[in-house]
Amino acid sequence: MKKLLKLLVPFICCTMLCNAQEPERIALWDGQAPTGDDAGTIETTDAFITIHHAEQANGTAAIICPGGGYGGLVTGPEGNGIAEWLNKSGVTGIVLEYRLPNGRPMVPLLDAQRAIRTVRSNAKEWGCDPDRIGIIGFSAGGHLASTAATHFDAGNSEAKDPIDRVSCRPDFAILVYPVITMGEKTHGGSKRNLLGPEPTATMVEWFSNEKRVTERTPPTYLAHAVDDRAVPCDHSRMFHDALKAKSIATVYLELPSGDHGLNSYKGPMWDAWQTGSLEWLKSLELLPEI
Repeated sequence: MKKLLKLLVPFICCTMLCNAQEPERIALWDGQAPTGDDAGTIETTDAFITIHHAEQANGTAAIICPGGGYGGLVTGPEGNGIAEWLNKSGVTGIVLEYRLPNGRPMVPLLDAQRAIRTVRSNAKEWGCDPDRIGIIGFSAGGHLASTAATHFDAGNSEAKDPIDRVSCRPDFAILVYPVITMGEKTHGGSKRNLLGPEPTATMVEWFSNEKRVTERTPPTYLAHAVDDRAVPCDHSRMFHDALKAKSIATVYLELPSGDHGLNSYKGPMWDAWQTGSLEWLKSLELLPEI
């Protein structure tokens, strides 16, 4: 029997590895990405998504927006690490490598909207439910996620590109120590990188997402530490209050400690938002049992 097991183990391991689907990285714009300016400028560059498929997918998917102050991307703990965590619950995790704005404020939002449309367009092929596609964001990535949750459209049914025909509205949002406002309490670096050194009052207003909540804003879960020195927890409070005012399903988990990054992405404060957000998704029937 032992000899038989020795012979079978390598075969079983090889079979498991062959059946496991490796993360797939794809370009969103085929090398011709819009900047969103009034001139309709197209630049020769791209944004990317990396799709982490769950072994036992339940149909829910989440696009993950890493933080980095709109000056970089923390794609490890706030990107691929989150996708792997989601996979354990049967959720398809999709890491968005959005273009950095460098004062071109529409660029990250266009990438997030394109990511949502792309996932929704490929939902059947990727084992996703087109009505259970959410967005998760951290820090400045939380600003991007909340922007996508408050600035969206139903798609253009007459567009030549089939991806542009579908909605870019996320079905839920999870925001962890997010930047929300571009107003008085904003994170200076994120605002400067996104809007440039001298933004107009109109642009500040348009990207202050606590002011953009409507009845169509999706259900949202927020988590923030009260001792966050980089992005005050007032950001999450403002968005949570705006959601409640519109009767949008929302939970705000205010954590007693952890600062920005929640103790470097580990420990009880980090575990608390992960556990809480999954339970919240289940309560809304957005996370079915496998």
